[in-house]
Amino acid sequence: MRLRQAGVTEVVINLHHLGELVPPFLEQHANFGLARVAFSREHALLGTGGGLKQAGWFFDDGEPFLVHNVDVLSTIDLAALVGEHRRTRALATLAAKSRQTQRPLYFDTGQRLVGRRLGDGTDDLVTAPVGEKTPLGFCGVQAVSPEILPLISESGEFSLVEVYLRLAREGRAIRAFRVDDAKWRDCGRIADLQPL
Repeated sequence: MRLRQAGVTEVVINLHHLGELVPPFLEQHANFGLARVAFSREHALLGTGGGLKQAGWFFDDGEPFLVHNVDVLSTIDLAALVGEHRRTRALATLAAKSRQTQRPLYFDTGQRLVGRRLGDGTDDLVTAPVGEKTPLGFCGVQAVSPEILPLISESGEFSLVEVYLRLAREGRAIRAFRVDDAKWRDCGRIADLQPL
């Protein structure tokens, strides 16, 4: 299991559609060797931001943690991502790569998040870039410092990207970790479930 290889021993899993199937599956497989598995049930979808906010109680040891979208398959080096996050002491470090996407995030030469492209093709810069701004596709995998949790003022259903952009606008350190050589796939459809 890739999480265990990266040193992860505890996980919290957001549950919604068919969520009742997940706990018995993990129990049948002895939690795949993880020391602690907890669940956060979303009775209504909360989005990536709302889901993290609701599960914030789990992150009580003060250590950085990984947030991984369930519909992403990749060969991203999770241990290297966490290592870079610790080195830069960012609030969040986003795995990002040069890839085709209609709505990339923009990062400057220091890998700081500075904006995004909107669905209508216009750019929304939240802070002035240092040097060139580079469009990158966010991979749905990130290392996060627990200090971010009390800074999440949004409520209900919302995206973590919205939180990251707001915090970048406020001058907080949200950074990219380039994973251009990693294989990556969004598996939101059955047809996407092919080996990497």
